[in-house]
Amino acid sequence: MRRAAFFALLMTLAAVHAATAQSASWPDRPIHLIVPFPAGSSSDIVARIVAQNLSARLGQQLVVENRPGASGNLGTEAVAHAAADGYTLGLANTSTLTLSPSLMAKPAYDPVKDFVPISMIGASPFVLALYPDVPAKNVQELIALAKTNAKTKPLTFASAGPATLANLAGVLFAKTANIELTPVSYRGSGQEILDVVAGRVDMAFATIPPTLPLIREGKVHAIAVTGPQRSSALADVPTVAESGLPSYESVLWQALYAPAGTPAPIVTRLNAEVNAILHDSAAVDALAKLGVEAQPGTTQQLADRISADLKKWHDVIVSAGIQPQ
Repeated sequence: MRRAAFFALLMTLAAVHAATAQSASWPDRPIHLIVPFPAGSSSDIVARIVAQNLSARLGQQLVVENRPGASGNLGTEAVAHAAADGYTLGLANTSTLTLSPSLMAKPAYDPVKDFVPISMIGASPFVLALYPDVPAKNVQELIALAKTNAKTKPLTFASAGPATLANLAGVLFAKTANIELTPVSYRGSGQEILDVVAGRVDMAFATIPPTLPLIREGKVHAIAVTGPQRSSALADVPTVAESGLPSYESVLWQALYAPAGTPAPIVTRLNAEVNAILHDSAAVDALAKLGVEAQPGTTQQLADRISADLKKWHDVIVSAGIQPQ
């Protein structure tokens, strides 16, 4: 028994020594960053901004690999099954790590056990944009209008489908405000906002960059943003929380993560480098043009956010009666 325990100890020490040596020489070859969305998508552009800056800071090329499919699940699963050696990283967002597990009947990965968080990159709030003839100048007036019209003409909001974050933002808003809103499903955000402009739908929880020109031209009326603080792109527009629903928040965050078991020194180094990038004005400005507010922070803060959002969106999905597929 003692001999077996001794050999087990030797094997453990050898593994620790090997991991330490590996971490000390890392990185000595290109690093692959798996993006579970198509090239040219907003998530892909965010990933390439981070990859370009990380490459310069680490002295090694970061190769961005686009592996789209199954709403981001294929690429995310690939990260879960990759070697935990610091040479495969992944780009995650709210959908892939906190929505998908509740929307899949048989999840292909565990968002907590299969990954190690590295760093939040940033978050994109939605803007609550109304058809200008809707008689509501702010969130409280919209809530009052929804209650008045509940039986005669329920208010509608454009949705890209029940399993999308924009739709769940509307569901959460209605639940928090204790009102009824009727979703109208579309296949793409372009048609959604055009139908708000035309008055065929009353409102949309829309992404900010493509909606800004319509707001400035008066074709839609922005009454709130859904993040925890105001958007720099719409500094005069209050948050939903400011507007009387203090518990409300809905943002699409993006983050960097790695397979579970990635050596802690590598994770610590990556977190420090990403945080340095997120304090660089050029990178912050590049992200802001995409509607992404840079959010530097610790690995634990990202882990806590994932845990909190898993519960939050699971509860919203269940309350909305959305069935896993």
